[in-house]
Amino acid sequence: MLHDPAQLDLMFQALADPARRQMVDRLSRGPASVSQLAEPLAMSLSAVVQHLNLLEASGLVRTRKVGRVRTCQIEPKALRAAEHWINERRLSWERRLDRLGDFLAES
Repeated sequence: MLHDPAQLDLMFQALADPARRQMVDRLSRGPASVSQLAEPLAMSLSAVVQHLNLLEASGLVRTRKVGRVRTCQIEPKALRAAEHWINERRLSWERRLDRLGDFLAES
């Protein structure tokens, strides 16, 4: 996933929306039905499903349907990929700042 820039873009696009972040936060505590995810949100059930479709397309969420109930679950591997990407950038900047600190200390 990290080597696919389009997938990474889609993941961060999915996380850019507060409602989708709220759904991801809820799912990080365990699986939930679409109705359970929709309950605290001020939007229609069809809007929640649209948000879930983007979360699923991004790889952050998996869903399965049993009977009439669609259950959603977080995809930890995708979250780890986003975390890894962010950490790579953080480490790069920390190294640069360390080098700057060393340079300034020598001056």
